[in-house]
Amino acid sequence: MSEDIQGIAASDGIGIAPAYLLTEPDLSYQKHKITNPTQEYQRVQRAFSASIQDIQQIKEKAKKRLSDKELDVFDAHIAILSDPEMLGQIRSEINDLRVNAEEAVSKVTGNFANMLAAMRDNEYMQERATDVRDIAKRTLSHLLGRRLPSLTAITEPVIIVAHELTPSDTSQMNPKLIKGIVTDRGGRTSHAAIMSRTLRIPAVVGTDDITKHIQNGQLMVVDGLSGHVITNPSPAQVSAYRQKATGFNEQSAEWAQLIDAPSISKDGQRFDITANIGTPDDVNDVIKQGADGIGLFRSEFLYMGSDHLPTEDEQFQAYRRVIVNMQGKRVVVRTLDIGGDKPLPFLPLPREMNPFLGYRAIRICLKHPEIFKPQLRALIRASQYGPLSIMFPMIATVQELRQAKRIFNECKAELQERQPGIGDDIHLGMMVEIPLAAINAEKLAREVDFFSIGTNDLIQYSFAADRGSDAVSYLYQPLNPAFLHLLKNVIDAGHAHHIPVAMCGEMAGDKWALPLLMGMGLDDYSMSSTSVLRTRSMMAKLDTKECRHVVNDAITNCATNQEVKDLVKNSLNIR
Repeated sequence: MSEDIQGIAASDGIGIAPAYLLTEPDLSYQKHKITNPTQEYQRVQRAFSASIQDIQQIKEKAKKRLSDKELDVFDAHIAILSDPEMLGQIRSEINDLRVNAEEAVSKVTGNFANMLAAMRDNEYMQERATDVRDIAKRTLSHLLGRRLPSLTAITEPVIIVAHELTPSDTSQMNPKLIKGIVTDRGGRTSHAAIMSRTLRIPAVVGTDDITKHIQNGQLMVVDGLSGHVITNPSPAQVSAYRQKATGFNEQSAEWAQLIDAPSISKDGQRFDITANIGTPDDVNDVIKQGADGIGLFRSEFLYMGSDHLPTEDEQFQAYRRVIVNMQGKRVVVRTLDIGGDKPLPFLPLPREMNPFLGYRAIRICLKHPEIFKPQLRALIRASQYGPLSIMFPMIATVQELRQAKRIFNECKAELQERQPGIGDDIHLGMMVEIPLAAINAEKLAREVDFFSIGTNDLIQYSFAADRGSDAVSYLYQPLNPAFLHLLKNVIDAGHAHHIPVAMCGEMAGDKWALPLLMGMGLDDYSMSSTSVLRTRSMMAKLDTKECRHVVNDAITNCATNQEVKDLVKNSLNIR
């Protein structure tokens, strides 16, 4: 009997093949006291050295299939294995607590991984916990003398099913034989997801426990378009999915023709479809997908990937690199957005019961101008190399916004003493992600050059529902008529004051939301770069006049999220 399991669609396409269950070796061990700490730490050093050699060999073999950017992950793993801070903590565990090497390595790497995994509103950093777990697993395998599984032995078409895939795993994949990937863990920014998109392998991640439902050799369908996984599909289901695969391949060919095309609706209305990025390396994908610019550059990567407060020059180099590589297309940078759930070793933050409602983002920057000013000066200096916009996150009041603008203007004045005119072309905007700001959008619009709606936070704050909690996930309702009314209020307020309004949350790339947002007149849609061409293709088939009728009908006559979705489906024939 077939079973339909839902996960996260991570890489487009349809895969049909037998399951290959990737089983991990037993890396369990007994914690015990040791008598010779020096000898025990030498075991750790040997295991780390052997792990570095493994990774260097894997990287060398992967050079034939992966780009230099994609190979960077192995350098990152070697850097982790060479990190004196981590090695120092492991050594302290052994010396101070007299525990065996396995226990010391597990405890310290576990703490590092847990810290990264706790960064719930930064998916990119959260997924880096996988890197730490990968190097921990490899180190333990050397300490215990047990071999890790290898995917190079696969000789026939299969779908990989695993609890979690590491860079070491994905680098061994032959895309001619791997027809799909399914994992228990992971999100769209996990290595399994990123590499599957690079290798064009359909993937569904974050299924929770599919490894408990699958046996080796069991026929499967992976639908990377919808996030569905079908086990033991019937002949009719296999036939239907083969047709869907054919249709997707034809559609992909159509999308490829739109890389250099403008983002225009069926009735000729021009929009911008831009991309969200987390690091300067992401720009390559943005260019490949033909995005109209960068609508959200999450600048906190510079801080969270560092063991010190980044200097003004370090930040300048990173911002300049992105702006130059975008070749005249606008780059929108969000200023530092960290909080109590994302601790920095060089910036002690108070522990809070609810860090999402606490001391974070602009609230930290306004209190610490010694952190805020170097970032603003770096951005102003980088603006010489191309169009740049700066937006402030988590703005709740006009007072906060004016304070942030005052600090920006102080920085600009300081730099203009040496270089007149620098920074004058920068557009200043704000994130609209707090309900009060959305309600007060008309007054805030008088103060900025643009709005960018952060729907991820705005939804969770509006529904009083933590987006990281499975128990209240049913309250993630971007199509709820009341929420749509709130969005329309922001867009109308922006346009009344002649400023553009963008959106940089997940909703911007949602196919059900797109017609509604077009109907409201949203100007800029910032999303994952992999969604740009699909959205541009869909936009070209939609008439904004029809979209306006649908959104007005949704706000006026619908009462639930599902009613709005049904209205969009039936009115515009979207499937």
